[in-house]
Amino acid sequence: MTLKYGGFVLIDCRKILELHFDGISQRTISSSTGHSRNTVSDVIHRGKERGVESLDERMTKKWLYEFLFPEREPTEKGYYPVDFEQIHKELQKKNVTLKLLHHEYSTSARDAGKIPYAYRSFAEKYGKYAKKYKLTMPIRRKPGEIMEVDWAGATLTVMDNAAGEEIEAYVFVAALPYSQYFYAEAFLDMKSRSWLLAHVHAFEYFGGVADTLVPDNLKTGITKHRRGDPQVNEAYRELADHYRTVVVPSRIRKPKDKSSVEGAVGFLSRQIIAALRNYQCFHIEDLNKEIHSRLEEMNTQEFQKRAGSRKSVFTEEESEALRPLLKTRFKMTEWRTAKVQLNYHIQVERMFYSVPYDYTREDVDVRLTVGLIEIYFKDVRIASHRRLTGAIGQYETNTDHMPDNHRLYLDHNPESNRWSFLRNTQLIKRTF
Repeated sequence: MTLKYGGFVLIDCRKILELHFDGISQRTISSSTGHSRNTVSDVIHRGKERGVESLDERMTKKWLYEFLFPEREPTEKGYYPVDFEQIHKELQKKNVTLKLLHHEYSTSARDAGKIPYAYRSFAEKYGKYAKKYKLTMPIRRKPGEIMEVDWAGATLTVMDNAAGEEIEAYVFVAALPYSQYFYAEAFLDMKSRSWLLAHVHAFEYFGGVADTLVPDNLKTGITKHRRGDPQVNEAYRELADHYRTVVVPSRIRKPKDKSSVEGAVGFLSRQIIAALRNYQCFHIEDLNKEIHSRLEEMNTQEFQKRAGSRKSVFTEEESEALRPLLKTRFKMTEWRTAKVQLNYHIQVERMFYSVPYDYTREDVDVRLTVGLIEIYFKDVRIASHRRLTGAIGQYETNTDHMPDNHRLYLDHNPESNRWSFLRNTQLIKRTF
């Protein structure tokens, strides 16, 4: 007996795939199942596209048919049919929502003189489709939407020639979830400057910037933890503002929030860090040259369960969705806190810089760049100085920051004493 589904003949997809996996030719499968060779070829092709490489008990004849031929979803009489495969593809595009797609579907239905599904039914039917589709489609992000970043747990080493000791090198990893394209670089520390520089290099490697950055809750990126509201540190926020992106830290103990970079870290640890465990070099630049060479191999390696490679998917589908890089590169900044001393100066890197005396004993924020120091109190800049270099213990003092009596004392000299004496003498004579 021929079974039908939504007006279509129900194809025995499970039997076709079982025979195909056993190495049976398509001609023989066609004869055995009673389906045409075109149908057999279509089932095998769709199975390959959707990553069906083996069968389990859940994949019944009906389930496989719905999974491989989602466009043949049965439709209630009088309702306009929905192509959920097309809906799924459209949802991967930037700024496209299910609400928008339902509106477009409703318009098409009315133009065809058919009844559209209500949004709730539309969403439920898509959810049912997506639940099945998700089994073999782990990438759920849209192109250019997110860049996930983290430090790899495992480390490499660089030999210190002078001391004859090995120095640890920490590996930064950035991954784009849509294409799984990733970047890696080693640094001698995990301080703020290295963290920011790693982001800049990753943006330049990708040739653009994602809409959102998702870091782990690291001290180099996140300064405070409030319940459900982590706070991005000032230098990291400045970098995000410069590149017109936003930072959304992953939730604590929620590895799925940055599953792509977690996967990239594991992949990189096996393919690069483990492979270079005995690699001996004397400069971090040499280590990074070796990492980048292997990184290129990994990004161009063909996927096992889908067509193409990380690089080909990135080039063809994701690169154009990234925000273009600005012509001016981000200038490295560093933020610190300091307490204003009784002499209305703060100490930064064993150098001393003045602030208006009204802020004595207050805590202030200090922004450091290559040649400048800026001092802020409650987000208002109260002083700026050139950054001192050379011998430690130098003072950079603005006389306007002094109280009046200190400024008068500073102006005190023999010449001013003589004029003061003459002026006072004239006043005494006039009095008598």
